[in-house]
Amino acid sequence: MAGPKDVSAREAEVLAALAGDRSNAQIARRLHISIRTVESHISSLLRKYGVADRHELAALADVAESQPPGFSTPAGPGTTFVGREQDRAELTRALGSNRLVSLLGPGGVGKTRLALRVAADVADNYPYGGAVVDLVPVRPGFVVAAVAEALQATEQPPHSLADAVLERLKRGRTLLVLDNCEHLLDDVAGLVARILTEATETAVVVTSRERLGVAGERPVQLGPLTLGTEAEQLFRDRAALVAPELADDSELAQKVCAELDGVPLAIELAAARAGSLGPDGLLAALDDRLRLLSGGRGPNERHNSLAQVIGWSYDLLGDDERRLFRRLGVFVGGFDLAAVAGVTPGSTRSELSDLLGRLTDKSLLHRSQHAGISRWRMLETVRVFALEELKDEYDEVAALHVAWADQLATKLEQQLEAGEDWQQEFDLLAPDLRVASGAVRPLARKLAHLTFARRRFLEAREHYLVAAAHAADAAERYDDLRDAADAAMVVADGGHAYQLMMRSAADGTPDAAGYAVTILNRYEMTRPAELPDDRGASLLPGESGGSGDSVLVRVARAWVDRFGVASAEAAVAAARRANQPLDLMSALDAYGTAVAAAGRLRDADASAKERLKLAADLPAHDPRAAAEIVDAFHVASTTAIAVGDIVEALRLAQLISDPVHGHPYITAPRKVRAYALAGRFEDAVQAADVMWSGWRAAGCPPRVWMASAAAAAALAHGLLGSGQEGVWQARALEIARVTDATDDGGLAAPAAFVEARLAVHRHDTNPTALSELSDVAGVVERACAAFPEPWWIPYAHAAGAELAVVSEYPDAAQYLERAVSENAWAEAVLRRAQGRLTGDRDTLLEAAGKFHQIGARFEERCTLSLAR
Repeated sequence: MAGPKDVSAREAEVLAALAGDRSNAQIARRLHISIRTVESHISSLLRKYGVADRHELAALADVAESQPPGFSTPAGPGTTFVGREQDRAELTRALGSNRLVSLLGPGGVGKTRLALRVAADVADNYPYGGAVVDLVPVRPGFVVAAVAEALQATEQPPHSLADAVLERLKRGRTLLVLDNCEHLLDDVAGLVARILTEATETAVVVTSRERLGVAGERPVQLGPLTLGTEAEQLFRDRAALVAPELADDSELAQKVCAELDGVPLAIELAAARAGSLGPDGLLAALDDRLRLLSGGRGPNERHNSLAQVIGWSYDLLGDDERRLFRRLGVFVGGFDLAAVAGVTPGSTRSELSDLLGRLTDKSLLHRSQHAGISRWRMLETVRVFALEELKDEYDEVAALHVAWADQLATKLEQQLEAGEDWQQEFDLLAPDLRVASGAVRPLARKLAHLTFARRRFLEAREHYLVAAAHAADAAERYDDLRDAADAAMVVADGGHAYQLMMRSAADGTPDAAGYAVTILNRYEMTRPAELPDDRGASLLPGESGGSGDSVLVRVARAWVDRFGVASAEAAVAAARRANQPLDLMSALDAYGTAVAAAGRLRDADASAKERLKLAADLPAHDPRAAAEIVDAFHVASTTAIAVGDIVEALRLAQLISDPVHGHPYITAPRKVRAYALAGRFEDAVQAADVMWSGWRAAGCPPRVWMASAAAAAALAHGLLGSGQEGVWQARALEIARVTDATDDGGLAAPAAFVEARLAVHRHDTNPTALSELSDVAGVVERACAAFPEPWWIPYAHAAGAELAVVSEYPDAAQYLERAVSENAWAEAVLRRAQGRLTGDRDTLLEAAGKFHQIGARFEERCTLSLAR
């Protein structure tokens, strides 16, 4: 990673150790130095790198570890860069003083090559690297996906792909080159405007035939090569590849370049013919073609059309060469020999290989290697000409292109299902799959599936919607909209998923209505106060529990009857009989929710564990399965905490076993809760910082379920003695969007638990502390209250009962009796409180053993100290 030259070796070690937002104490232990020394080095690094805080330093360290500097670029043409010294200097100067530079000019003038050259020239000025993104094969709506792929930025739900791109670009000085933008001006302009506003150290170079029209844009106009020097040099350089004796023929170079007005692509096409035609033949053929196409107009006007020169080169091809050249125009991206065979039936592979070689020799194709396989591509200007020449053949060739794409997608799906490598080939050929799938439902579904498996969830949703637009009937449309809805669910967009299912329900599809109602209730896409009075029951068909109900509708009824154990059991039984694993997982979730509300937390945990086992056999590349896998993983973590299985909660917190690998601030709450209860307070504090900063950076979206993790962070800070517990208690309220913890059902119990546990801790570290607490009775009563959500009730009631004991309540024993629950942590706390009440050392040792068994090391140490 590039950086200041005066960074010492020790400072470099501290910077590297900051990766992942490690705390000062963790860095000190890692490097065997004092915390004060770490603080001194961090202060120095902040000054030397000119960044605002330690999180920016940590981002620098993350990039150094995971994303080395350099540009991700498409394969170039493989020939030398000639001339353009003044243009290189002008573009470099423009980029030095402007964050958006548009390199403008007609097709064939060399915009791409100049942009690539200058990007390489200035690469050292951009320590965070960047990418050159070829937008030729990109359709409207997929610009962000193309940029993300080039930057290796992936969706991190619930953030959008655009957010992931911006997060990557925000890390520091980055250069992004967007090549061939003229057909995507609106999409590119929207993305670039966000980049300029949010990623303030990223520079953008655009190549296009038109300006973007974005504020701050600095246009640089690129014209033909200068005659007399650069143009002739280019011709001699390229002609020497096919006829070395022409390398010094200045007269020929001068005449040809004058005829072609110095247009680089035209010069390269002419030079490729120099060997076969010879100097005289080249000039004569070129002059005849231009005269014919210009209609005898003046010498300057007749040379202005690059299409004339491409047409001249095309006319010189043999019939078999012209036929192949025309057909290759259907490929928007690169193509290999197998792809070419798909659009040229009746030709052998050896014949096609020979023809491809000939077209390459004539500079109409460019060849590259990928994984040992030859691939070719056309420049966009040449490809447009080839398409125009297809004329009456277009429908036939387009159909062959679709058939090839469908066969390819089928093969890739088979490789995916078999666990074989498929991603690299898919990435290379995805542009053509996207184009071919636009009006064909089966191919659109295959592309959607492959895209989803590639973890491009939002793009997959769009492909499923394309398929739905071409569905033959309501059943097909349901399948497409259901998959699109689950792709939306995976990125936490429950609102869109609900709307898609309501669209399908409008067709009269019962399962669509059932799934819509399930989404409405199960994922609480709206706050409970905003739910319909009947929780969507009126959307469901027939009578409740009718024999004609599908399994999915039965599951939906269980979710409507949110805390009804009987209806949930009936849904589970129906799903088991039908042997439908996905519906069974949803039914088990409804059952777990219902039994937890009844205080049967261990039954809820057993249900969650069964869901995890079912998830292990599901294909994570299928949207319906992925949505269930993600939910199963999160619920299992919740129920492990609910029953006090801290060992399991830690295991789940440290694993990334769901197919989405969500955004760090979404996965961090699991870590905060588990680490805090396990006594790993520094780890809990670190995870809480990731959660908080990520949530704030995302615009503070509604994530009420995260509030309990903020409360757990307050517990960690309080037991660590950092003095920050009040800050995190306030943050918990902010996340829950309330002013009092009792106003939110999900925060009330964890907040009361933390308050009571910290009161007990203050007593244990300073026996006079409780006398200074004015409202001990209030803390006890808040902790022992009835709570609407079951998961944290055992913690609150047990902590309140223990506080009643240490406060010497006369009826403390009754609090202990009322706090009994199905939670191993609470059982250990109550046993410790019993030991405190009776002064029985053996009881305290028994409690310490229970804490040891569940992995609560801090509580174990506290209990052992009481037994001394």
